Amino acid sequence: MTLNPALIDALKRDYTTAPITPQERVMVDYVVKLTKDATKVSKNDHDRLRAASFDDKAILQITLIASWFNYINRVADALGVGRE
Repeated sequence: MTLNPALIDALKRDYTTAPITPQERVMVDYVVKLTKDATKVSKNDHDRLRAASFDDKAILQITLIASWFNYINRVADALGVGRE
């Protein structure tokens, strides 16, 4: 999490060029892939996370948090939350 508005803007614009650490980049790449199509996540993606120093517990936490946000956003979208 960050309260840095410049970093937030950079991440929104294009996370691949945002000033984040290599470890954060691996994590965000994974989360983007998970969000776009979770069926395409593979052992290779988990291996990349491990190579970036994430252990199995961290991988589970990243997956659960990203999945929860994806879920809750879809529920809000389906119910029209924030549209009016």
